[in-house]
Amino acid sequence: MKQLYVDFAVEQALALLAIDSPTGFTSRAAAWVKEAFSALGFAASSTGKGGVLIRLGGEGSENGLLLQAHTDTLGAIVAEIKEKGRLRLSPLGGMRAENGEAENVRVYTREGRVIEGTFQLCNASVHVNSAYGDEKRSFETGEVVLDEAVSTPEEVRSLGVEVGDIVCFDPRSRLTASGYLKSRFLDDKLSVGILLGLAKFLKDTGAVPPRPLYAHITVYEEVGHGAAATLPEGVTEVLSVDMGCVGEGLSCTERQVSICAKDSGGPYSYETVGALIAAARRAGADYAVDVYPHYGSDAEATLKAGADVRHGLIGPGVYASHGYERSHLEGVRNTLKLLAAYLDLAKAEESEV
Repeated sequence: MKQLYVDFAVEQALALLAIDSPTGFTSRAAAWVKEAFSALGFAASSTGKGGVLIRLGGEGSENGLLLQAHTDTLGAIVAEIKEKGRLRLSPLGGMRAENGEAENVRVYTREGRVIEGTFQLCNASVHVNSAYGDEKRSFETGEVVLDEAVSTPEEVRSLGVEVGDIVCFDPRSRLTASGYLKSRFLDDKLSVGILLGLAKFLKDTGAVPPRPLYAHITVYEEVGHGAAATLPEGVTEVLSVDMGCVGEGLSCTERQVSICAKDSGGPYSYETVGALIAAARRAGADYAVDVYPHYGSDAEATLKAGADVRHGLIGPGVYASHGYERSHLEGVRNTLKLLAAYLDLAKAEESEV
């Protein structure tokens, strides 16, 4: 897979990472995704939930494949305006308070203002709080300190801030000279970028998949029902392109593509997993097969909604999931190589090597 498509995938991911989009606050990111696929010449439409469905071509009308990725991320919502003008938060998705501590945040008001602040431990000064190291980190012991001269609920409300406003954590995206991509929310904006890289590959090479191919960029994956709807007619297989887990007890690294055999929702289709392994071998993609202990995917949401399809899960290896995450350009490359091989685009792939 040419470096062009790896670089394009990462560029698109970085652009999307710059758009705040926690679950429930995804309209700007979804509009960006729709425009990005449309700019490559593919028909993209908005779903009722606010996701994006893309037709990526392919022959025939049966045995279709739906690729799934999501643009919703972790975040928080204002749960209380406290007496001293600080904000108590309630998490969106699996956001962990300890992973967000001391991070810059943006509070989006209903009137369109963006108020900056920091998520801190209550009584955050080490020189004052003798129990600083012993405090259990949670959304009850943490709070947002606004970067405004406020010390009462009335002063906070005068800024337009109210309960129910969305709080977004700074992703701090960075691409190192050694090829590591570090950011919050690589899960799953990196894989949205990878699907855009695949779309550019299809456009540039004129390759036509041997079966109908779609992509669904969902917006509620982090709360479990992102892909519970919007299954195109004729689709018999769904493949979630999400992050691959990296950690103790697993074999995947950030430079590989991960193929998941089982997660907390149970095993993935034995046939699909076997076909993915065979495709990775054909393509010479560096891959790992793992069992994820704490994970759920869009593909499982599709099955739980009653769809009669095979399902699989792949993605570039990502370390420190749901925290300050890290992957690598080689993980992106290997994921693209696996997708191209699985779609039986060998001739187009060879011409692009």
